[in-house]
Amino acid sequence: MRLVSYGKPRAWTSGIELGESVVETTEVATLAGWSEENVAAAGSNRTLLELGPDALRQLERVVRDRTVHLKLMPRASLRLGPPIPDPQKIVCIGLNYHDHAEEVGATPPAAPIFFAKYPNSLVGAKDDVVPPRDTSKVDYEAELAVVIGTRGRYIEESSALDHVAGVMVFNDVSARDLQLANQLWTGGKAIDTFGPCGPALVTIDEISDIQNLTVRTRVDGDVLQDGNTSSMIFSVRQIIAFLSRIMTLEPGDIIATGTPAGVASAHKPARFLKAGNIVEVEIEGVGTLRNRIVEAF
Repeated sequence: MRLVSYGKPRAWTSGIELGESVVETTEVATLAGWSEENVAAAGSNRTLLELGPDALRQLERVVRDRTVHLKLMPRASLRLGPPIPDPQKIVCIGLNYHDHAEEVGATPPAAPIFFAKYPNSLVGAKDDVVPPRDTSKVDYEAELAVVIGTRGRYIEESSALDHVAGVMVFNDVSARDLQLANQLWTGGKAIDTFGPCGPALVTIDEISDIQNLTVRTRVDGDVLQDGNTSSMIFSVRQIIAFLSRIMTLEPGDIIATGTPAGVASAHKPARFLKAGNIVEVEIEGVGTLRNRIVEAF
């Protein structure tokens, strides 16, 4: 199943993508016979995930029931927002691909390196990215993001994927000059619009092998990143187990799992993003982001 958010900022509505159409999740929840309280929870993907995996399975049974009449909306007519616009946490993993660590001259870390972004960074799959006025080194980072579905602490690697609701495409846009001005990186990462994601949250049951997905970035049609999640230094299972030793992972939490080689700063000469560039980030079987870089307001 593919969950989307649609509508407008600060008023996103949860929807279920069906081919080229979308149905409002609360409609499906009503048809499933849910309580008024749970139908209301289905209006947001984060609160929907809090109802647990059985709730998602119930919704999927309804949308696959050919005898049920659903009010379908053309997906192309909707503005899609971040699938989870209001996470409690956005945790990003740095230097998590062998080839990326090599291209920037870094020794592969002994443990996952992580930093935070915040909901202000999140935008949808076709929204504009607006760099701040104080940067001239805007970079892209194609990443697989996993979204937690089941709360957990001290999670074992063997059961880590049981805590994942699904995955989505994520672009960890970075201002390298602002990032490197601060040892903690946050100044170049937690910037408004610097977290395009989506276009949908694809439930984990639709992903055959999370550690064998092609990850690509195109800028104005040129392929600049072409990697595979098999090249991660720390697997998704390992990342979840590691983070859960430090913090409780909650439904809706987003974990961006790192980027492969080919970032703009590593090209010779560097290929930093400029106003007018179209950045496409694609992950096999998950979807594609297509975001335009615009001038600062």
